[in-house]
Amino acid sequence: MGRWEPNARGRLEQAALDLYRERGFEQTTAAQIAERAGLTERTFFRHYADKREVLFGGSQALEQVFVDTLAGTPEAAAPIDAMAATLEAVAAFFLDRHEFARQRQAVITANAELRERELVKLASLSAALAATLRRRGVEDPAASLAAEAGIAVFKVGFERWVGDDGARSLADHLREALGELKLVTAGA
Repeated sequence: MGRWEPNARGRLEQAALDLYRERGFEQTTAAQIAERAGLTERTFFRHYADKREVLFGGSQALEQVFVDTLAGTPEAAAPIDAMAATLEAVAAFFLDRHEFARQRQAVITANAELRERELVKLASLSAALAATLRRRGVEDPAASLAAEAGIAVFKVGFERWVGDDGARSLADHLREALGELKLVTAGA
């Protein structure tokens, strides 16, 4: 094992995905992930608290992109329009990550514990977005409803994106899901 090689986090993520697909999430240990990545178990725990977090390590960065983008939208924008602009910008976070996202989602879908973890992360993201909207002067329940609607659009669009062949962008799927939400809320 070399003394130091770049991209430890990326190597750990890929090793974990490979092992989860080969052996299953429950049957894979942090030590096995580290070994597959050519790293020590100690290095694994320097980067991740547990083997679940390998799949959710980007959630903080994603939340930051969501919050910063939403905070930077024009003050005059209606809450749902601010969320729409935010979703457009967030789609760039996933450029060139379709295959990784598809594989990651397959592992999560196959495991109840991971599905629960994903829901917790999405709830945290929604709360952060609602807080951002409130700081922009949007009162509740409008702030909470807009944040939850934005997360629902993100979740539906993301699921469609990872379920297809990657020919269409995440932004396309998010726009489509937002359009469908607008139809539903318009009573059409």
